[in-house]
Amino acid sequence: MSGATSRIDAGDLAAIARLRIVPQRFYGRWAATVLILAVLVWLGLAFAKGDIAWPVVAQFFTAPAILSGLVNTLIMTVCAMTLGIVLGVVFAIMYMSPNPVLRGVALFYIWFFRGTPLLLQLLIWFNLALIFPTIGIPGVMSWRTIDLIGPFMATLLGLGMNQGAYTAEVVRGGILSVDTGQTEAAKAIGMTRLTTLRRIVLPQAMRVIIPPVGNEVISMVKLTSVASVIQYAEILRNAQTIYYANARVIELLIVAAGWYLLVVTVLQIGQYFLERHFSKGRGTRRANKRAAAQEEPA
Repeated sequence: MSGATSRIDAGDLAAIARLRIVPQRFYGRWAATVLILAVLVWLGLAFAKGDIAWPVVAQFFTAPAILSGLVNTLIMTVCAMTLGIVLGVVFAIMYMSPNPVLRGVALFYIWFFRGTPLLLQLLIWFNLALIFPTIGIPGVMSWRTIDLIGPFMATLLGLGMNQGAYTAEVVRGGILSVDTGQTEAAKAIGMTRLTTLRRIVLPQAMRVIIPPVGNEVISMVKLTSVASVIQYAEILRNAQTIYYANARVIELLIVAAGWYLLVVTVLQIGQYFLERHFSKGRGTRRANKRAAAQEEPA
């Protein structure tokens, strides 16, 4: 370094010292920003000048029918996700079982419900009475299928069982993320397979499982709108019923969109805090590992 410096004379050093530092120009970034702002302004003007009766939007935003649809949407989201999570855990365990029968059943369940459209599944459940007119124990008790599986039950079974197939893969990925040494240590102290899963594996897998399941909950809120085709009275279905009567289509669609956005925003905030709770100590453990690695002799 000293040799290279000695070859630079005083005049060159003075010239270098007088150089002006010019910040880097991000012309593409500025162009993209201007374009995005222009599009946003255009959309704002389109909605402001369009044939939209905003007083009607405000009037129906808290209409009893819309609020009733909101409650039905939330109820269905909770029920379908609960069923989906339970089925997902059960079929994930079956998928990883050494028993070939259990593994085969789990594979078929995941293959079928992930391989067919959700709308098709809802229609099959809603029309199940065409295949099974009655459901029950032959010779003991039976019920008419059309009485048991109405819009609510068909939606619950369709959404819940479809969700279970996706949740099974999420849970299986979370279980596989736990180091096998954990299960080996649990077996060494006499824990059964189920106890190990419940007390050792699943609590550690939650850090991996929570983010995708949180996304699935948010998706479920929106997927309930598909049930409008089988007459389940959620937000979109009730909004459609209203605009069929008053012909205010775009206004009622804006009302439905507003409620979906509000619910999803609240769920996203909850997901953030839930993920932060289950990731506690992760950064500390990583820092400790790095410190230990640096202290090891070369």
